[in-house]
Amino acid sequence: MRFRGSRCAVARTAAECQIMQLGGLQITRKKKASRRNERTAIIDIGSNSIRLVVYQGPARVPAILFNEKAMAGLGKDLATTGAISPESFELGVGALQRFHHLCIEMDVDNVESFATAAVRDASNGADFLAAAEKIGIQTQILQGEEEADLAGLGVISAIPGANGIVGDLGGGSLELARIENGQVTDRYSFPLGVLRIAELRVKGKDKLKRQVRKMLKKTGWPKDSERLPFYLVGGSWRSLARLDMHDSGYPLPVIHHYEMEPRRARRLVSRLARLDKAKLKAVPGLSTSRIPTLDDAAWLLSFIVRHLDSSRLIVSAYGVREGMLYSRISPQESKRDPLLLATEESGAAQARFPANSKLLGKWLAEIFTGDSPEWQRIRQAACNLGDVAWRANPNFRAERGLVMGLHGNWVGINGPEREMLGQTLFTSFGGGANVFPGGGKLLDDAATERAICWGLAMRLAQRLSGGTRKPLEQTRLRKSGERLELVMAESLRDLYGEAVAKRHEQLAHMLKLEAACVLVPD
Repeated sequence: MRFRGSRCAVARTAAECQIMQLGGLQITRKKKASRRNERTAIIDIGSNSIRLVVYQGPARVPAILFNEKAMAGLGKDLATTGAISPESFELGVGALQRFHHLCIEMDVDNVESFATAAVRDASNGADFLAAAEKIGIQTQILQGEEEADLAGLGVISAIPGANGIVGDLGGGSLELARIENGQVTDRYSFPLGVLRIAELRVKGKDKLKRQVRKMLKKTGWPKDSERLPFYLVGGSWRSLARLDMHDSGYPLPVIHHYEMEPRRARRLVSRLARLDKAKLKAVPGLSTSRIPTLDDAAWLLSFIVRHLDSSRLIVSAYGVREGMLYSRISPQESKRDPLLLATEESGAAQARFPANSKLLGKWLAEIFTGDSPEWQRIRQAACNLGDVAWRANPNFRAERGLVMGLHGNWVGINGPEREMLGQTLFTSFGGGANVFPGGGKLLDDAATERAICWGLAMRLAQRLSGGTRKPLEQTRLRKSGERLELVMAESLRDLYGEAVAKRHEQLAHMLKLEAACVLVPD
């Protein structure tokens, strides 16, 4: 699927400088220096908000350089007037002017802009698109099923192996998509956005229930006896998840891959009925602009998961925008692991010497042969980040490693796996054999102990090699009976200093083995 966009960053020329025109303002800019990766901006013109996100990095999982939303409320009056209100129209155009200007200042190479239900359905939607084009932003209108398709691809991109039903709740519409085996199969779009539900509820709760039930029956779901997960996309449902995280005392502030039992959706309905706005504003990470629509979002979520008999609710940080990017990469690229790719990219950018993360992973692998495939990828992700804290103050290296693992902007990883990654890096950068402060809440004892062992092994490797390649290429760590042997050539014996021996012994003790250095002839 390919979408039309505007190149508001201006085509390259041979001139030393280039002049750009923006709303009557002339901006002189020097010619861009070449970059390894292009910068792509997506402007998402939704019914509730307009958002600009600027990406740069690997096509499979580009990093976010900038993210800003403006709550224009383009769809708030659609149910009564059928049009974008003058106030919302003005707010929306102002947001687009700012975003266009920012794209120029950020040297964005390509700008993609799309609009959803509000502009699609409003009687003056064409006028809004004309205003955007006058600014310099050409906008593609997504039809409902296209929106559902991209939301599904966004979830697939962020949660490889996802199998279930995606629900993308916006201001003007609700999109549902069935995903399985890396594909989006069925797609549906309904006029059930949070800005429309309030108007429908005025007609009576029973009438609204009948109307929603009638729409959902069109999907034919559930089609079999298997209970499927329901993946949550959209700001309103993510805000509900933030409230549930707060209520349940969830130890991580990261919303992606947060899971809820279906019964929690019903609990949120009653919880919101008792909470005043002041208490809602105190919930960490909860956008105050979403508060007025939370009641309707919670009611709809509760109704849908009961209808679908969902097995669990899983939040996705990725949605339509990321689905659009994912739709353009090759099948081969789409198969790459987003966690390993992102950690490799981040680790290489911060490495002291040319990155040797794959070699480090191979060096560790022989003594952790019993790890499951799920644990192996988390171990490799830690190796990819094995040098990220060396430039920090020595007193805070362990903390820096922990923050990178726990709070990094990773996808393809759930909460317990984040804790395992954070524990490994905390140990590797000097946290010792201790559980990190506040840790051990999502992992069992066996997984926590394994992460500590990984961290101690990484710490040994880094001390032995100084972060360079050859010492790892020319040595081997292995288990032999009751011993943990570090095997090296006679000519390398000087590398086995006191600091290396100490870390070798610490790892061996954790593995309930005896440390031994084995020298072999060159």
